[in-house]
Amino acid sequence: MADDYLVRIGKLIRTARQSRGWTQNHLAEALGTSQSAVNRIERGNQNISLEMIARISEALDSEIVSLGTGGPMHLRVSGGRQLSGSIDVKTSKNACVALLCATLLNSGRTVLRRVARIEEVFRILEVLASIGVRTRWINDGADLEVIPPADLDLDALDTEAARRTRSVIMFLGPLLHREERFKLPYAGGCDLGTRTVQPHMSALRHFGLDITATEGTYHCEVEPGITPDRAIVLTERGDTVTENALLAAARHDGISVIRNASSNYMVQDLCFFLEELGVRIEGVGTTTLTVHGIKHIDRDVDYSPSEDPVEAMSLLTAAVVTSSELTIRRVPLEFLEIELAVLEEMGLDHDRGPEYAADNGRTRLIDLTVRPSKLQAPIDKIHPMPFPGLNIDNVPFFAAIAASAQGSTLIHDWVYDNRAIYLTELTRLGAGVKLLDPHRVLVEGPTRWRETEMICPPALRPAVVVLLGMMAAEGTSVLRNVYVINRGYESLADRLNSVGARIETFRDI
Repeated sequence: MADDYLVRIGKLIRTARQSRGWTQNHLAEALGTSQSAVNRIERGNQNISLEMIARISEALDSEIVSLGTGGPMHLRVSGGRQLSGSIDVKTSKNACVALLCATLLNSGRTVLRRVARIEEVFRILEVLASIGVRTRWINDGADLEVIPPADLDLDALDTEAARRTRSVIMFLGPLLHREERFKLPYAGGCDLGTRTVQPHMSALRHFGLDITATEGTYHCEVEPGITPDRAIVLTERGDTVTENALLAAARHDGISVIRNASSNYMVQDLCFFLEELGVRIEGVGTTTLTVHGIKHIDRDVDYSPSEDPVEAMSLLTAAVVTSSELTIRRVPLEFLEIELAVLEEMGLDHDRGPEYAADNGRTRLIDLTVRPSKLQAPIDKIHPMPFPGLNIDNVPFFAAIAASAQGSTLIHDWVYDNRAIYLTELTRLGAGVKLLDPHRVLVEGPTRWRETEMICPPALRPAVVVLLGMMAAEGTSVLRNVYVINRGYESLADRLNSVGARIETFRDI
């Protein structure tokens, strides 16, 4: 192998390791080798076999090189095993990506504690790095440091990474204060004018931002001197549109009132972070936010995002479908109270520990112990509502829970077009799921789960629901191409294995 190839492969390995948040010692331990050997590999000073490249790719969950048709990661699940012990809830994915976008407001150093190391975060970090923002994992990869440059190089923006995450749309709010003109790729493949994009345009127009779209790109132009002359009424009570309005208002030198705002968990975490930056916000946790903005922000801040209620619901569901006694620690109670109330009515046997504060000092946490239960289908349908209602992203988990309960459950996923369709994949595992229309399914339980092999659904939460069904099914199941799960969950298979699951990661040869 020529020396230049060794150097190029070494650079790829170093980039993958740093994106994972690992030190050379971490990688050396995973490979059973020394730190000095890893250092030589990354500098291109050591011959390396294809077998070693494959092992490094597996350890870093990153394709260093691609041979033939191999590539995607798959999971092999030995199901029918009960879980036991305790497991911690990780920090919120949706809060972490919003906070990373918010660092563009600040000229100072930002440290975010215990950031989830997931693909969604990695994509935002790649975009930030491409425009000149310095990021590095510190404290053995536990925390993330972000230092923006004086001037952003938006012409160098990594469009490939940007197109793989919807979160990049939250660059709009911060960038309108830094640039008069800029371009962003279409966020996550959304078309201009769809439900997820139009509300952003309406909200940010109050701050002078005008957006047109051509050839897969948002062309953004800021008209100087335009400021909100009345309350901003959001046409949709969405999480990201509320966050974008908050990000725009944070550096508006004046008072902005945002009505019909989301009060969901990630929005509250963003508000707490903005308050650390010196922005005063009234009404946190309500649908009306009054933001006292600051023209220039230059602060060194240290912030800890709170735990993820959707991950907590995922772990709770894992315990329910496997008939396990499991303690889930660091559960953000106030964002799961409706879900727990519904499960109590269904007959869930569980205990709640005393409340304590999250590391942000604001969010209320509990430790929750779930025990095997004989569940009955709920009398009313399961449907999401804005906070403090049942969380939109927790609706799919009730499909697996309903499949484990006695009786018929109607699930009405009215927010997302076609997401309910993916829940019918549970039929391949033996569940009785009937699609009534693109938004409603009828689930008949209980289920005698059975093993299967299938491609992972492209939607994050239904994909995890399928994985949990495989854990309940006796025998060996295979879930192929699980990138979408890695996008939203940190080391989910390994963490479930730590409490008794048997999930093996593999790739095609």
